[in-house]
Amino acid sequence: MISMRKLTQLAIGVVAALTLGIQPAAAGGSCTGKFPNPFSDVCWSCLFPLSLGSIAMFKGDKPDTPNPGSPVCLCPAPPPLFVRIGLAVGFWEPVRMADVTTKPYCFVNLGGISIDPGIGFPAKSENSMDHGVGKASAYHVHWYIYPVMVWMEILTDFLCLERTSFDVAYLTELDPLWNDDTLTTLINPEALIFANPIAIAACSVDCAASTIGGSRHELFWCAGCQGTMYPINGNIAGEYGDIQGSLQATERFAFKMHRMLLADGTSGPSAVCEKYKMPIMDKRQYRFQLVNPVAHTGGKFTCPNIGRASVTYEGGKSFPIKGEDYGYLVWRKRNCCVTVIP
Repeated sequence: MISMRKLTQLAIGVVAALTLGIQPAAAGGSCTGKFPNPFSDVCWSCLFPLSLGSIAMFKGDKPDTPNPGSPVCLCPAPPPLFVRIGLAVGFWEPVRMADVTTKPYCFVNLGGISIDPGIGFPAKSENSMDHGVGKASAYHVHWYIYPVMVWMEILTDFLCLERTSFDVAYLTELDPLWNDDTLTTLINPEALIFANPIAIAACSVDCAASTIGGSRHELFWCAGCQGTMYPINGNIAGEYGDIQGSLQATERFAFKMHRMLLADGTSGPSAVCEKYKMPIMDKRQYRFQLVNPVAHTGGKFTCPNIGRASVTYEGGKSFPIKGEDYGYLVWRKRNCCVTVIP
């Protein structure tokens, strides 16, 4: 008898193939993965801290972003009201999912299916190059819209939830800038400013701060213990572990989405009434939970903030000999105004 999980994986794979207008590759490829189980593979304690204004209602054990000082919020409204009064709440929401793979068109979180449309810029090498102190790897990222809280009808009347449907939002195989450091620098020339020993050395401060507490927003060019955000592509130099390298590629991609104005600011006092454009990503707004090949669902170090050292939790979370690729569930901080008086 086919299990419900297998049926779900098959259905998602078929939908993805039909949506992209292409056919799955033949069985026996090296792409591996599974569709994350929303019940057992999601760390639901990562919803916290839950705050009302600056008051932490449920603290949790993970760092939070700055919250509005007042629990009461006033937001503009269309006529004839002109203003709405509500409560300023803050929580963490799982809203996106990412494949991180060295194999072009390997959809790790869709059950490990491999799809080759024969188009795009998929020139990424499955093999890593050893440079002595670390290896250089090249990753592709697939970005999914993943409204799991809406699917599971958690807080169904909570208007702050992002009510969208599952979709494949971005494939770096179709992006020529994701392969080439030179082309990437042409649209992100500030990378030249941070390509110096002083700027790179400053990332050690971000590494320590991210591991002990929270990320340092003022060091926006740093990815903490993972390295730097530049170049904004999947070419990872000095990789000391597969989880570290894949995590850095995911962080860079989130940074890229903000630079392209495809991702919004959703945290802090400025986001209470509505989302806003954030061309320079606030690293404190995101957490990345490993869900493939082994879901990281419990413990102090699950759902790490950007820049936290991966050595504290990566043991037993990957099987590089078998060739698994990686999948991450993206948690985003949300501050919003819950209307109590229309």
